[in-house]
Amino acid sequence: MIEAAPDFDVVIVGAGLSGIGMAHHLQRLCPWADYRILEAREAIGGTWDLFRYPGVRSDSDMHTLGYSFRPWRDGQAIAEGGKIRDYIEDTASEAGIDGHIAFGTRLTRADWSTADAIWRLETDGAPLTCRFLIMCAGYYSYAEGHRPHWEGERDFAGQIVHPQFWPEELDWRDKRVAVIGSGATAVTLVPAMAKEAAHVTMVQRSPSYVAARPARDKVAAGLKRVLPLKAAAGLTRWKNVLLQQWFFRLARHKPQQVKAKLVELVEKEIGPEQARHFTPSYDPWTQRLCLAPDGDLFAAIREGDASVVTGDIARFGKHGLVMTDGTQIPADIIVTATGLKLEMAGGAALARDGEPVRLGDTMAYKGVMFGGLPNFASIFGYTNASWTLKADLSAAWLCRLLNRMYRTGERVVIPEADADVAPQPFLDFSSGYIERAAHELPKQGATGPWRLRQSYSADLMNLRYGRLDDGVLRFSR
Repeated sequence: MIEAAPDFDVVIVGAGLSGIGMAHHLQRLCPWADYRILEAREAIGGTWDLFRYPGVRSDSDMHTLGYSFRPWRDGQAIAEGGKIRDYIEDTASEAGIDGHIAFGTRLTRADWSTADAIWRLETDGAPLTCRFLIMCAGYYSYAEGHRPHWEGERDFAGQIVHPQFWPEELDWRDKRVAVIGSGATAVTLVPAMAKEAAHVTMVQRSPSYVAARPARDKVAAGLKRVLPLKAAAGLTRWKNVLLQQWFFRLARHKPQQVKAKLVELVEKEIGPEQARHFTPSYDPWTQRLCLAPDGDLFAAIREGDASVVTGDIARFGKHGLVMTDGTQIPADIIVTATGLKLEMAGGAALARDGEPVRLGDTMAYKGVMFGGLPNFASIFGYTNASWTLKADLSAAWLCRLLNRMYRTGERVVIPEADADVAPQPFLDFSSGYIERAAHELPKQGATGPWRLRQSYSADLMNLRYGRLDDGVLRFSR
């Protein structure tokens, strides 16, 4: 019997920052591989095409959020969403990656066939098969955000908006706006809308840490003037990586000292009375730290264009919000910046020989593959640093793995789960969207390649230079 060849060697799901990066690594390091990108939407960019709310921007510096193989050239280190979308599109166009994308094609089910050593993929278009399946669809639902409901919403006379589905025609000029939330989206929205709104009130149940940071990196600009772009970009990248790692470790080892310093910096911006709204009960970096480029949020508060109210919402009224302590917040527009709805594998159902597989029941291997699941990987970035740092390392490691299989003729690779390794939560983070869906996330292990280190320098050694024949990966023909 002559075995039918799969349609593609590799299928990548998602044409956002991770998917285009994975494809670029694949083209450069595995030129033999025939691949296809499945993109459910009609555009490149993922998150940076989906989110169109005012002021949308990166919450990491672009010298580390940008690709290692294509340095960020713009002067803005904290960049607006449109520039990031253009950067991803230009990367795809320059490398000819856009010709490999099937737009408007959502993966609905993927079933691994042991007998044929292929993935059988069902989409909302034509079915297809592949040897290796790589998920680059992020970790949240594009179709649905996290949206609590409050008493009296129907009584509100104005408009209620979720940032994930921002209406293009929304006019907030000279309007009173209430933004519910205290995460990165709220911290971005408030100063952006305050420029034209009558007033913007950030309504938070509890405070978050917010730190001012220059929107432009002076060191990066100086290095570009005296060094070739690649050298300047490499030095800037490592400077930012090392500073971030140092600050994260300091926060974990000396949380009270770091907390005191963060609060002190806020007090210098807006005074002790207002700083209480930015003094959380949790330790720094047990949730992600929010950035205010050039202190824009604090400037809006100082100038009286924005304010912060901390407390619980009792209900919506006809003309705004009513807090449990009786405080009334007048609003013509209410923005529910209440977070994401976590979703793994782009919402696709996974199976092995027809039997359903839940990623929540698996253990992650090096944060890339999963115990017991053949020829399957998922790109998942850092929670304490730029997403792309880990995505770049993971993509290069996968190319190393694929090249080894190509040379040896091996068709299947599977991490063998170790029953002696104690399972732990996949992410050591207390953010609401993670806690709400912790059961959907895979587990990590306490030791070995099953442990997520959340450290670029550790992952650099592990993924770029670590042995593939480590006794955990099982290869077969």
